[in-house]
Amino acid sequence: MFGSVLLLCLLLSSSGSLPPPRRSFLLNSSHIPVRSFRLQNVTTLFLSSDSSTLYVGARDAILSLDVSQAEILTQKQEVSWRPTAKETEDCSMKGKNREVDCPNFVHALLPLNSTHLYACGSYAYSPQDAFIDLLTFSMVNANGHWRRCPYSPFQRSSALALDGELFTATTTDFKGTKPQISRHFSRDGRPDVSLDNFASLLDEPAFVSSSADSANGKIYYFFTESGNEFRFEEKLRIPRVAQVCKDDVGGRRILQKKWTSFAKASLLCRPPNRPPHNVLRDMFTLQPPEGSDSSETLFYGVFTSQWSGQSESAVCVFTLQDITTVFSGNYRKLDKNSQRWIPTSGRQLGKCGLASSSDAILEAVRSSFLTDSSVKPVRNGPVLVSAEHRYSHVAAMKTRAANGEEFTLLFLVAESGFLHKVVLFEPEPQIIEEVQLFTEPQLVRSVVLSSVKGILYVGTSEGVTAVPLATCSAHRTCSQCVLSRDPLCGWSQSRSVCTALSGSEEDVIQKLESGNEEKVCPEDRSPGEIREVSVGLNQAVRLECERPSNLAVLSWTHSQMESLPQTLFIRSPDGSLSFLASAQTLGSYSCEAEEAGLKEVVVSYTVLLKPTPRSIGPHPGVEKDFEDIPTETPTPEGSENTPDHPAPETTATAVPRMKASPDVPTASESKTNPPSFRTDSQISLEAPQAERSYLGALQVVSVLLAVCICVIFMGAFFTLRQRKAGLRSCHLLPVKDGSKKDNSMEISSLGSRKEASTELNDGE
Repeated sequence: MFGSVLLLCLLLSSSGSLPPPRRSFLLNSSHIPVRSFRLQNVTTLFLSSDSSTLYVGARDAILSLDVSQAEILTQKQEVSWRPTAKETEDCSMKGKNREVDCPNFVHALLPLNSTHLYACGSYAYSPQDAFIDLLTFSMVNANGHWRRCPYSPFQRSSALALDGELFTATTTDFKGTKPQISRHFSRDGRPDVSLDNFASLLDEPAFVSSSADSANGKIYYFFTESGNEFRFEEKLRIPRVAQVCKDDVGGRRILQKKWTSFAKASLLCRPPNRPPHNVLRDMFTLQPPEGSDSSETLFYGVFTSQWSGQSESAVCVFTLQDITTVFSGNYRKLDKNSQRWIPTSGRQLGKCGLASSSDAILEAVRSSFLTDSSVKPVRNGPVLVSAEHRYSHVAAMKTRAANGEEFTLLFLVAESGFLHKVVLFEPEPQIIEEVQLFTEPQLVRSVVLSSVKGILYVGTSEGVTAVPLATCSAHRTCSQCVLSRDPLCGWSQSRSVCTALSGSEEDVIQKLESGNEEKVCPEDRSPGEIREVSVGLNQAVRLECERPSNLAVLSWTHSQMESLPQTLFIRSPDGSLSFLASAQTLGSYSCEAEEAGLKEVVVSYTVLLKPTPRSIGPHPGVEKDFEDIPTETPTPEGSENTPDHPAPETTATAVPRMKASPDVPTASESKTNPPSFRTDSQISLEAPQAERSYLGALQVVSVLLAVCICVIFMGAFFTLRQRKAGLRSCHLLPVKDGSKKDNSMEISSLGSRKEASTELNDGE
């Protein structure tokens, strides 16, 4: 009932959604260099600290890719990590699919220290972890079954390494129903710690990510779980953030080797006057600039709703300061009698360093781990809401524009296979461009952003895709560069190109706020790209014009017309112009784009009449149905061009237009004096005359065709009539051989019967 009410509210309520993307780049577009490395089932990505090597965890393998050169992915080394045939058979015997469930899918891949990587894989539904020596890129200390990642290849988990210690959030059983948050490889003689099994601290969690606050010694986990503090007919999913203290060692008598600092809080992501988006899909941690306070850390989360359709999502931003404030406040306690969560207070709740605390305090910590307040987002609501796209991953970065103002860029991966680049403008964000990543929607497992290299790496089921963060070169004019609203791009006046900002711009034109765009760029009267098209009369012509942006309005102009009438021209939704070539439609065309008051010519066409092999005009005084065919008077044999025998004069002979050549000469004439013809350079045909001749020929052919059809129909009619008359004149006579008769044998016609009767009468 509760879910139905929320669904009704979602359908009836309205909220501002993202405007459409300004510009779209399809797969393999020449404007944006998207590079891919084909690999089966990429599950996790990790970029080295020097941004030169990308480590990839995939199906049955771990690889290192050389990414030292921007947008180029080349394999360096590979480690095979494949289950044996027996281990695969054992997995199949457990009821799992041999091809889908039983390979080894790498769940975690991260640097444990400066010399080794830590890896954990599902390994035929029997999780294993291993270490990789970075110097030799070989696997050491493998085959350790420690349950530090899920059994299932499809269940999400999170792992984080800090100071050589490993912090994981996963499930530890075959069915995936026992969640656990643990610390492994503890240093300084401290014991490994995990969640207390006495209380139900987590309820069907789906872990998303984790983040470390090194300044305060805390680890944060982000996930979605069933909210047992609410009781409805339908399970209510709640987005959460949980904390543990990095150096927690557990209690003395109570909570031994268990977290004494575990606490969790709800994350609130609710648009105004709408139900909340209650399913967390992804969380990205944006660290503050070097030297800033850690409280300025921002968390960008992608949320969806368990009741909404498949094409709705929102992005909410949370600050570390707000999270720590909630964990420092009041908590709730589960009342055993009423089974309700009631507010409680305690100065030691949510604190670190409780190892030496009394049993009473630790008992209170064990039962009071849910905060009373929820963590509210920045602006008390989402920074963007999309009703058309369902996002699965997000990455964020901050950059400074040419004027020194700071802007936030979001890179959102949609399940439809597109990457959206969003700028958080005021008062509303804008998708400045979208890039198609795959032909078909795919499961995206990992996203890594490198602001240093200017590349976003996306790991999917088909490999790794590298997408540049800025596509400045795709904007060929100043107006297009300015209208892109990209904080990473600006128009260089000295070089006349749209270029990426380098930090020391003096002659760069950039305008990110809207209004008065026409006064920013110098006036440009360039005709754009010029193309020439040769056509024949009455031929269909299509002039294409690529829209510089999805927001631009295209218009066509003609050199001889003030406006293009709809009776002659067809404008297609894609911006192209179609018409039939005639004397009226030949000439020059220009396609102009207008956006935000800025106009520019995108492309210009010159439509010309295609030269024909023979174009002959009518001779003066001769009817139009005849052509002038030049002939030469034969020269007698042995004569030369002398005063007595002058050169023959060329004369014009009128012949029917339908003939391809003059009358065939005699054999002697053809041998001695072949006819001569004027070349095409001596012949000209005006377009209106050619058009009339074509129309006349078309009329003659149409009349002949009609006559032929009439003759065929008349012949068929008379033939059918005669056949019917013949059938009526036929009769059958009985066979005098008993009671049987043959109705299939024709004896005679009526005429033959009369003749037979006459003969009989004469005989009598």
